[in-house]
Amino acid sequence: MSDDMTYVSRPTVPPAAGRRPPREPMPTLTVPFRFRGPADSANGGYACGLIAECLDGPVTVTLRRPPPLETPMTVEPVGEGAVRIRLGGTLVAEATSVRNGPAPRIPGTVSPAEARAAEGRARYFEDPAFPACFVCGTDRRPGDGLRIFPGPVTGHALWAAPWTPDATVGDGGGSVRPEIVWAALDCPTGIAAIEGADVGQDTTILLGRMTADLTTLPTVGDECQVVAWPIGRDGRKLTAGSALLGPDGEVLAAATTVWLTVPRPVPGTIAEGAS
Repeated sequence: MSDDMTYVSRPTVPPAAGRRPPREPMPTLTVPFRFRGPADSANGGYACGLIAECLDGPVTVTLRRPPPLETPMTVEPVGEGAVRIRLGGTLVAEATSVRNGPAPRIPGTVSPAEARAAEGRARYFEDPAFPACFVCGTDRRPGDGLRIFPGPVTGHALWAAPWTPDATVGDGGGSVRPEIVWAALDCPTGIAAIEGADVGQDTTILLGRMTADLTTLPTVGDECQVVAWPIGRDGRKLTAGSALLGPDGEVLAAATTVWLTVPRPVPGTIAEGAS
């Protein structure tokens, strides 16, 4: 379980005769400010990954509203293999295990040289909607944001970027924390989705649902590549996929995402949604 997930508990006291034992409080999770997407809410992929740590195996997380920052949210188990995340009486997200779901189809991979050549070439970076995003924010410095800047790969229907995770996203044992991998798989799909669908500059997209399967956690300091590709469009919904490749091109993790188009927020207003 991630160190960023905070649980609350209280000592168990034997109940008095004839009285019911007190109910244990629900566990909570909190997204630190570092892991923001829009300025006022969590990076969607990071939040999904944090929630997914409550369950086993591949997980689908549906975001119902923007996950807040620095605010404890309640984790509510719902039967076997499912949880709901609430802020007071408001539903923030739902998650379910999908152990027997189909594996994402990865249309291709790239070499480290191809990923480096594509880096930063996406049109998105000419005027980014979320410049402070933990994953793709151009305003974030090394050691603070992940600085994953995908671009189209010449001759392929893929977007790609290099990524070398540093010690600040490690688990203390040499591996990258799972929720960080979810985050790395998130934003590249959004960029591939909007550019594949030729979405205009007056529109942005917000993550609605993400399914990820983490086969192997990357190692801190390894040169990895993230690849993403558009899958389709249905009205306001855009779907896309992504994969994290290790130093030798092996697939470490893969994801599929569903994004919702929304009007691009005017600077100084509050965006409604997660990144």
